[in-house]
Amino acid sequence: MQKQSTEKMLKIITESADHRGGADIQVLDIRNKTSIADYFVIVSGNSTPQLNAIAEEIDDNMAKEGYETYHNEGNGQSRWIILDYADIIVHIFHRDMREFYNLERLWSDEEEEEV
Repeated sequence: MQKQSTEKMLKIITESADHRGGADIQVLDIRNKTSIADYFVIVSGNSTPQLNAIAEEIDDNMAKEGYETYHNEGNGQSRWIILDYADIIVHIFHRDMREFYNLERLWSDEEEEEV
């Protein structure tokens, strides 16, 4: 059951991000690397309003399906928004911030799936 729920969550998140024009959507499987989460979803946007729209779309669609955000950071004027759904942590970056922090490189030992 857990696997189906996680797959459904990933689908909602990636489709929501794509719907709002999120770019370079990456799903990183980090289950064998850390216990903080099973997956990171990393998304880029071009402006603060777009980052906020992506975050809002994800959060709204997840709530409609009964998934609760445990923690979020960076709304408003931030260039990096984090949505924490326990098993999945979503990182929504302004393009230049994503390049600077390069989370994909930090977690490069894990499988990457481009969506």
